[in-house]
Amino acid sequence: MSQPFKQRFPWNLDWNLLRTFMVVVEQHGISKAADFLGLKQPTISAALKRLEQHTGQVLIIRKPNEFSVTRAGQVLYTECAKIFGSVSQLPSLLDVAHAELRGHLSIATTSHVISDHFDDFLNRFTNAHPNVTYSFSVSESEDVETTVSQNRASFGICLLAKPPENLETLVLYREYFGLYCGARHPLFEVRDIDPKDLEGEPFVAFQTEAEGGPLAATSRLRSRLKLANSWRGVSSSLNEIRRMIMANIGIGALPIHVAKQDVEAGRLRQLPPYDELPLVNIYLISNPTRRQSDAEATFLTACIAELSAIDIRERTYGA
Repeated sequence: MSQPFKQRFPWNLDWNLLRTFMVVVEQHGISKAADFLGLKQPTISAALKRLEQHTGQVLIIRKPNEFSVTRAGQVLYTECAKIFGSVSQLPSLLDVAHAELRGHLSIATTSHVISDHFDDFLNRFTNAHPNVTYSFSVSESEDVETTVSQNRASFGICLLAKPPENLETLVLYREYFGLYCGARHPLFEVRDIDPKDLEGEPFVAFQTEAEGGPLAATSRLRSRLKLANSWRGVSSSLNEIRRMIMANIGIGALPIHVAKQDVEAGRLRQLPPYDELPLVNIYLISNPTRRQSDAEATFLTACIAELSAIDIRERTYGA
């Protein structure tokens, strides 16, 4: 498609064709779709043909005893379902003037998520909707992803090795990780530390630091510095990693903005290197197949709108 065509596409498209196409896919046939919509089969066939002409793609293969959706058709169907879901939520979203928004938000999160931007959003949302309640459960990032995939939570906040195809993702914020030792470590009082001083040092690690995991970059940093070959302590909890660092079980990686308070209090010291540090995304994830409550839909819409309006550089901590 040319750029001018792409720009005109949403204005020239008859949006009713998208609804008809979605029903055809869900009903697995033109005749069933016609019965569902109360229309005649030629009308449905003509609508499908118009949509294919407008998109320039074959969307459905129609042969005797065969009905299949093409790859382009699958992509379009996914987007149609999202549009339909958004439109379905409009009555609830528009009815806020007549009734107080009520409901419960269950949020599965990884440990020690610290973001001033997200906290500010929570504060504004709570002030606007005081009858909405919340519950937060803490687990490993992989478990957070599974919980949201299985529709056992409204939303998740976690690290991801790569965004999953079955979930919607928004970068909530980014954080830089640095290496730290505790006050009991021999290097804590050393004036100038050479990176070579870290060779062979025992370390503690997050369980997600395995190769291919969301914190694999911190593992590569340790390898570059030639730390010990294997960890002395491991945990999925940031608080326990922090405890092991301060107990001098080993040095370890922590988000710089999270460790800042301990550094200022003299409990931790950041170790070299101080540049080209691992940068990690923290995601807000949701399940597009979930039938969201009014509270969930309103929360997600507002969160996406507010955070997307803030440049990602402003939502990057520890730079």
